[in-house]
Amino acid sequence: MGSDEVLTTPPDSALLDGRSAGPMVPRLVLGARLRELREARQISRTAAGEVIRASRSKISRLEAGRHGFKLRDVTDLLTLYGVRDEGERATLLTLAEEANAPAWWQYFNDVVPYWAQAYLGAEQAASLIRCFEVQRVPQLLQTPDYARASLRLAHSDARGEELDRRVMLRMTRQRILRRRPAAQLWAVIDEAALRRPVGGIGTMRAQLRHLIEICRLPQVTVQIMPFVAGGHAGEAGPVTILRLPGGRLPDMVYLEQRVTALYPDRPNEIECYWDVMNRLVVEAESPEETPTILHRILQET
Repeated sequence: MGSDEVLTTPPDSALLDGRSAGPMVPRLVLGARLRELREARQISRTAAGEVIRASRSKISRLEAGRHGFKLRDVTDLLTLYGVRDEGERATLLTLAEEANAPAWWQYFNDVVPYWAQAYLGAEQAASLIRCFEVQRVPQLLQTPDYARASLRLAHSDARGEELDRRVMLRMTRQRILRRRPAAQLWAVIDEAALRRPVGGIGTMRAQLRHLIEICRLPQVTVQIMPFVAGGHAGEAGPVTILRLPGGRLPDMVYLEQRVTALYPDRPNEIECYWDVMNRLVVEAESPEETPTILHRILQET
């Protein structure tokens, strides 16, 4: 399969419809409620884990929405937490059933690592995505050819169909920028990512032209951190923050690494990364300057 075929549409059952991200939101809602109930009764995660024959870390993952729920486990936890109201129990058990529904990314299950599953679900449900990238153009803004070149570097042993599927997954994720209502994306990109010709000069020039075009979308804001800015708040590396709709769920911080990812979820940690992101948008060039800078880099490439 050639690079001009990577946008082949998955089967209808795998399509994103812009209205649902599968089980991720029910998982987050249920996890947050279980955490509230546990803390209200001052029960430790270790004690809760013993009741459902699980570890403290599993309770942590359940409460963070990064694990599916067994109905028996939810029932036992609700009993432990003293939830006797039949209406609330029924509501939470319904959420548990929804939390076990097939995820949209399962069509790409062979190329989705377990540590990225929570992020992919939340990304498709997000109303706002803020990110900072140093070495690469943000994945939601990549062209197919640029994505292929980047993925080939990250997965040097991937060949043929596997690489095609990785590119298709990345392109499928980008539909959130065109859905109704569209997710709002606000990205800060280090100049280094725009100067590094990933995939060769031709691929990079096409990527820069794509960025110029996509910046015109009202739901996309791009700022560039120029070399002349010197040191900046994002020197620790790339970061992504997702805000989910409804205003009741905590923001998700996502730090992708080579073979894993971190999800800092304590309130002070989330606040720290928001501080970094807010400082970055002040230190970077304004969004109004982005097309001019991109045109200049394009001419110099």
